[in-house]
Amino acid sequence: MKHDVRNLLAINTGSSSVRLTLLKVGAGGLRRLATRRLEGAIEAEPALLRDFSSASAVDIDLVVQRVVYGGNKLGDACILDHEAEQEIERLSPVAPLHNPLALRWIRACRKAFGDGLTQVAVFDTSFFFRLPEIASTYALPRGLCRKYGLRRHGFHGIAHRVMLRKWQSARPRLPAGGRVVTVQLGSGCSIAAISSGEVLDTSMGFSPLEGLVMATRPGDLDPGLVMYLQRHAGMSPAELDRLLNEQCGLRGISEESGDMRALLRSKSPGARLAVDIYCYRVRKYIGAYLAVLGGIDGIVFGGGVGENSPAVREGIVNAMAWLDTALDAGLNGEMVGREGFISAPGAGVEVMVASVDENAEMARVALDLLGIETTDENGGRDGNG
Repeated sequence: MKHDVRNLLAINTGSSSVRLTLLKVGAGGLRRLATRRLEGAIEAEPALLRDFSSASAVDIDLVVQRVVYGGNKLGDACILDHEAEQEIERLSPVAPLHNPLALRWIRACRKAFGDGLTQVAVFDTSFFFRLPEIASTYALPRGLCRKYGLRRHGFHGIAHRVMLRKWQSARPRLPAGGRVVTVQLGSGCSIAAISSGEVLDTSMGFSPLEGLVMATRPGDLDPGLVMYLQRHAGMSPAELDRLLNEQCGLRGISEESGDMRALLRSKSPGARLAVDIYCYRVRKYIGAYLAVLGGIDGIVFGGGVGENSPAVREGIVNAMAWLDTALDAGLNGEMVGREGFISAPGAGVEVMVASVDENAEMARVALDLLGIETTDENGGRDGNG
């Protein structure tokens, strides 16, 4: 089937926001026509989608949807059909903040633009789909893992792919980028160890709950603690699901907010502790990934917090002087909503901030799937949790 795509709508559903981006596809690459960020729990209304596209007076030829979890069957981007939607819905219990929301936007697009419009799903798990077995396997009975598809999937793959490509472009002397740790910090947070373009490990696992401390998710947690809450606090599976996805992380520690901006402004001991633990967990993972990589050439920060919080970057990097890395205080302070290097001159391990435009990356992947070659001329920022 030949696809003639002139105008493309990318929909990025995160845990705390939805970003709509309308892109023009042409010989010169991708050109952004309009973008809109919707904060909070926004209903996927067909009228909202029609109003957004009609404001630019263009017809939509293709919709690209970010879907966080593709599981073992949906490893790569695909055209959305009934079977793919059924599988995304079946996987919703693993990513309850993300997959159900993506499905609502997929169905709203069908109502807004008609059943005949092609929609492509780009999965956050695709970048990590071929994780080495040593990193993807849980120490559980193999038969149980096979029966229920239990493995470490990894998430935020779209963002980590962008950070890797920007690092590779900035440091072409390193074969395929050398050894780099990419750090995605937003409402959701994850970190990846990449060697010569190959992902060796990542912090999120079977679900987006594992790994770093996040806005409302705890990251690494002893499963015995969950069983204790079931037995002694009488918490049901639904209550535990809500606790772990919505009430933990920065919000739970601080008892104030899951928003890093609010916590950095706060003077309360709880807020300071939340930020300190957040930064500590990132440093801990970087240290672990040094062992995985056998050394490191660079660290790349992306995401809403990673790109816009000099204080958080300082809290992570300045406590790692043993790594032969240090920040240039002036560059770090200026690097808000911009991208570039923030390392001090002569640092052995360089630190970079990358603008992560997930929607442009989703568009590139979808067009590639349809056999349409293009380049991305847009800078800009994106990145949901």
